[in-house]
Amino acid sequence: MSARILVVDDVAANLLLLEAKLAAEYYEVLAVQDGQRALEAAHAWGPDLILLDVMMPGIDGYEVCRRLKADRATEHIPVVMVTALSETSERVCGLDAGADDFLTKPVDDETLIARVRSLVRLKRLLDEWRLRAETTHQLGVGAGALPPSVRGARALVVADDADLVGRIGEALAAEGIDSSVAADVAGGWERLVRTPADLVIVSLLGGDDDPLRFASRLRADASTREVPLLLVAEEQHRHLLHRAFELGANDYILAPIEPNELRVRARNQIRRKLYQDRLRADLAYSISLALTDPLTGLHNQRYLRGHLRSLVASVRSAGGAISALMIDLDHFKRINDQFGHPAGDAALRLVAGCIRGNVRLFDTVARYGGEEFVVIMPGANQPDAMVAAERLRREIAALAFRPGPDQALLPLTASIGLATLANPAEFDGDAPEERLLRMADEALYEAKRGGRNRVAVTPAGDAASAAT
Repeated sequence: MSARILVVDDVAANLLLLEAKLAAEYYEVLAVQDGQRALEAAHAWGPDLILLDVMMPGIDGYEVCRRLKADRATEHIPVVMVTALSETSERVCGLDAGADDFLTKPVDDETLIARVRSLVRLKRLLDEWRLRAETTHQLGVGAGALPPSVRGARALVVADDADLVGRIGEALAAEGIDSSVAADVAGGWERLVRTPADLVIVSLLGGDDDPLRFASRLRADASTREVPLLLVAEEQHRHLLHRAFELGANDYILAPIEPNELRVRARNQIRRKLYQDRLRADLAYSISLALTDPLTGLHNQRYLRGHLRSLVASVRSAGGAISALMIDLDHFKRINDQFGHPAGDAALRLVAGCIRGNVRLFDTVARYGGEEFVVIMPGANQPDAMVAAERLRREIAALAFRPGPDQALLPLTASIGLATLANPAEFDGDAPEERLLRMADEALYEAKRGGRNRVAVTPAGDAASAAT
């Protein structure tokens, strides 16, 4: 997977070394030597990852990182701090500034490439969600900023060392993160299935379990695929860490654990998950808005046509029938003209609820437009659909509709057109679903011409119309 990597270091030799290592892995690399140029390049070049030196004249790496993470245009770009400083306090400072990781010079080649691959993969995922979320703005849905707090988040700790578990629990509690514990991988998976978590921390220290198998299972299961995984390791586990990143691990911390570093790493991983969850929820909401009529809560015509295509294809291959009812409120314009559009909206909501409550659970009900509704009845032949249509007509006529608080009850009636595809030959040709809707619409006009408040069938002479 190729990607754009921005390398920032005030020492030319360091730039050349990192550039050579990354170029050997076929990454596109842009090298700059100060913080201001780094900020400009982040906007102009749009990198997938930034390797950022800490100690630089002018704007140091911490400040560059803070500015990048505070800018909506660049906050999603992963930042890896690269420095000769190895003190834990320096790592915490960098992570607290928003960095996604902290590498110490001289940088181990395998660790560097593993980190780059993992973070680039995450960046691509977030880019996809952000792109989808941006398309929802026209519908008034926005992804918003990163959640400011992780309080109340849940973490699962898989470790058999009581002392280690205690230190992890204390560090997480200081951040407001609730934690539960499993002594082994099997127990951890069982607990995770039973109680979802926002972060999983797995120890590589001791025990006979295979934590990499756990990591693989975590990423293979759809219900846990997005849960961040943080590993606790020692220096001798470097080879396991490289493999773990390939399997989808998100981060690691070396023992002995420094509580503040664990807090920051856990916070960053949970925030990223909450951000992804928010984008996903926004996307689901926008899809719902795009496929739902906001007034009645029913499906809209866009959803109806796509769903009907699938139903017709299913019925055509399996055999059987499918019927459509086209329902139109009689004299609806009079309600709007005499009592106003709020009264008309109330009438539509009332009728929509009546229709939804008087069809089968697996029938599809949609607002087709204006005062028209459609019911799609898979498996219903014409006689069965006729019974359902007559029942709907009677139920609508029995509604008690009051157009205003001081108004008398106003009768509501509906005309219904019915069409059915039942024989294999009727499913032949192009777009049988469109033909079904067209026939139902023709039957509806026949019902209106016949005096309204009745059911008509297409072809008109094939079934008797029912009138009041």
